Amino acid sequence: MTAREWNRNQGNDIRLQNAAAAFSWRTFFAFILAAFCVLYPKGANAQARRIELADFGKAVSVSDPQISPDGKSIVYVASHMNMEQDRNDRDLVLQEIATGARRALTHDRKDAGSPRWSPAGDRIAFLAAVGPPKEEKAQIFVLSMSGGDPLKITDAPNGVEQFAWRPISGDIAYVTADEAENKKDIEKHLDAFEIGDNGYLETKAPMPSHIWLIAADGGKPRRLTSGSWTLPKVLPPSSPSSPISFSPDGKFLTFTKQEDPHSGDSDGRTVQILNVDTGEIRKLTKHEKFEGFGLFSPDGSQLAYWYPRDGDRANQNEIFVTPAAGGDGQDATRAIDRNILRAIWMPDGKSLLVGGHDGAQVSLWLQPLSGAAKKLPLGDVSPSWSFWVDATVGRNGEIAFAGSTPNQPSELYYMATLNDTPKRLTNNNQEIAALALGQTERFEWQGPDKFHEDGVIIYPPGFQKDKKYPLVLIIHGGPRAATTTQFSFLPQFVAAHDCVVFQPNYRGSENLGNAYTRAIWNDAGDGPGRDVMAGVEALKKLGFVDESKIAVSGWSYGGYMTTWLMGHYQIWKVAVAGAAVTNMFDQYNLADFNVTERYIFNGSPYVGDNMKGYREQSPITYAAQMKTPTLILSDTGDFRVTITQSYELFHALKDNGVPVRFFAYPVSGHFPNDPVRQMDVNRRWTEWLVEHLK
Repeated sequence: MTAREWNRNQGNDIRLQNAAAAFSWRTFFAFILAAFCVLYPKGANAQARRIELADFGKAVSVSDPQISPDGKSIVYVASHMNMEQDRNDRDLVLQEIATGARRALTHDRKDAGSPRWSPAGDRIAFLAAVGPPKEEKAQIFVLSMSGGDPLKITDAPNGVEQFAWRPISGDIAYVTADEAENKKDIEKHLDAFEIGDNGYLETKAPMPSHIWLIAADGGKPRRLTSGSWTLPKVLPPSSPSSPISFSPDGKFLTFTKQEDPHSGDSDGRTVQILNVDTGEIRKLTKHEKFEGFGLFSPDGSQLAYWYPRDGDRANQNEIFVTPAAGGDGQDATRAIDRNILRAIWMPDGKSLLVGGHDGAQVSLWLQPLSGAAKKLPLGDVSPSWSFWVDATVGRNGEIAFAGSTPNQPSELYYMATLNDTPKRLTNNNQEIAALALGQTERFEWQGPDKFHEDGVIIYPPGFQKDKKYPLVLIIHGGPRAATTTQFSFLPQFVAAHDCVVFQPNYRGSENLGNAYTRAIWNDAGDGPGRDVMAGVEALKKLGFVDESKIAVSGWSYGGYMTTWLMGHYQIWKVAVAGAAVTNMFDQYNLADFNVTERYIFNGSPYVGDNMKGYREQSPITYAAQMKTPTLILSDTGDFRVTITQSYELFHALKDNGVPVRFFAYPVSGHFPNDPVRQMDVNRRWTEWLVEHLK
């Protein structure tokens, strides 16, 4: 896996999302530590109880809001945890902006999502899973706003990955994977397949995905693209597949092309433009790698797309704008100096709404094509983030987004103008917000190598600054991600057990500028480790840390940091290593993004003397120095961080007499996707910490 795709562990469902969904991920301000003042929280409401494990299943997740063409309503996805049947129930909900009225548009539609308004606003298309149990495939449904049942319009054998309405004609373009040409041979077990740069868990040759066109009322689809190349595929945690985008006249469609469907070749992506009627395809720029997320401007004269600063993947992502006729264009967001993970054209076509991590929040900026960016006044609300900022822009420039505050999980927010403060339109999580939660605040310190750094502290309810408390580190993954002050269940649950929770950002995080983000290049553990330890030392000086009771924990790259710190610093009372990256060779050879690991080192481990760097930056190399009682958690089918690495850690600790327990979840994915197992992760994680911090 690459440094870009390793995910964070935080979020109201700890699926390494900040919220949703496990690997994830976002200028420096000169303050002297002596001037830093911690604002201690007020006493907890005596009438409110602390957060409990059962509260995990009560959270409602809001996502993918879409403003109607007339600007009067918003459709969004509401996800409820069904603990009894161990699933996430998702419905489309229509929210009236003026009246506040809302109604569900779908009922009992499995995995309903991706709602998109038709150009005229008279219909909504969405995806939902259909088919026999364990064989369900996502298909497109179209719902008339005048009433009636949704109409299923596709029967793609491999399911629909994404789609887009075609302006004017009302057709729908969609992306689906091809079927294997030797399907009959495969049924006879003549199913050997050639290995490429794919993850070791693959059991069949990956098939390319291509674009088709179908009428919105159904009928026979028409193939628009074909070949051995593919549109990008992604597995969570990551940003969504690079979306297809029509020109406003519907004549052209932009998409991202990957030269082959192997996940390890995902670096070779470029933006292309397709003539829908003739089938002609042309490349937009001269770049050969790293492009994606092309988006036509409202008048079709320009495109915005993602590309790393100076074409260097070690740098943060920025938004480039170029004429639709072609050319590399100009870097539009360089001055913001943040890793930008969303760009939406404003209706005038003269500016973009962009978003990304910014300090301990997620920020939105209005970025004119010429001129300085303006940060929007979001207060303590942070738009939801999972390698993609979950926002939308209406035809009149209004904004809707899914977001959360320190005390409330995700809700739907709306801004009628760019100068408005966000208005919360839903209150699904009021029961959680009413609990006696721990006070959350940003914490800053002076780190090594002249970096001024930050993180997040969550105090236990009823915190008293003259008492001593255990300190628990919960370290985000990614590493290209960041911890924010948004509500997160696990840190709040740990804090409720009378612990101070510290979630440090470290070099490689994307929240403090390009120099900070790229400083992790070829320095996966030592530099970030020193950053974290500097934060711990700064916290100790505040006087409330029980220095005999300090814990370290994290998932994914947070697991990497946990095991690295265990092997290099002997201050830890207990540790939790979730889906921990411990062996960089396994990452290069076995993980889904495999060989792209070379971009965070100095190339392949098998070329020159590069192997030395991989070995030196693998935590398992320092196993003999690990003395901390450790809980290991992992999924058996984790494609991002293979469970082989957890086995290596388990045997290394066990053979050296270190107390260790290892639990594996028999599921695929980088983090359990069902709520029962997610709750179990929270339970085991917290119980292990509390047991050793008594």
